[in-house]
Amino acid sequence: MGQLLVILAHPSISDSIANKTIVEGIQQKYPSAEVRDLTALYPDFKIDVAAEQQALKSADTVIFQYPFFWYNMPGILKHWCDEVLTFNFAYGPEGDQLKGKNFMASFTIGGPQDAYKATGYNHFRIEEFMKPIEQTAHLTQMNYFDPVYTHGMVYIEGVYNTVEGVTERAQAHLDRLFQQLDNIQG
Repeated sequence: MGQLLVILAHPSISDSIANKTIVEGIQQKYPSAEVRDLTALYPDFKIDVAAEQQALKSADTVIFQYPFFWYNMPGILKHWCDEVLTFNFAYGPEGDQLKGKNFMASFTIGGPQDAYKATGYNHFRIEEFMKPIEQTAHLTQMNYFDPVYTHGMVYIEGVYNTVEGVTERAQAHLDRLFQQLDNIQG
């Protein structure tokens, strides 16, 4: 497998059940994968653009790993995109540094699947919320692969889910992610 880069955007990965399980599983299966924890690297949101662009250039496959926040990616990941995916690096007349690299999003969703449909309380399917990320991949000439996501990935003690249930769903998510990576890497 080529070089795998995981851009992790979680506000507190140490407190996470699902994202932590997924990232640890990636690191176990792919020990050479580079995981860039944006919150740990940039708690002040001051992105080292050169370092991030170099990590991207060294990668064959890029995964965004994050919890789904307010129908989108966490703020630090959006800020990272704004700062790192620049004109004449990622797009524009000379912006071909990401051309041909594989890209996919892997994210966890707290709410139930039934909430994400026209008659659900969020009104839209997850795929509809993913259009900006899909277009970003196309603009940067990356090979876009369908995202891997899982619902019901939040635990609120005594209110919603169990630790065991979230852990099981995270493991199933990880299995689907590995299958997708195996397909991508051929």
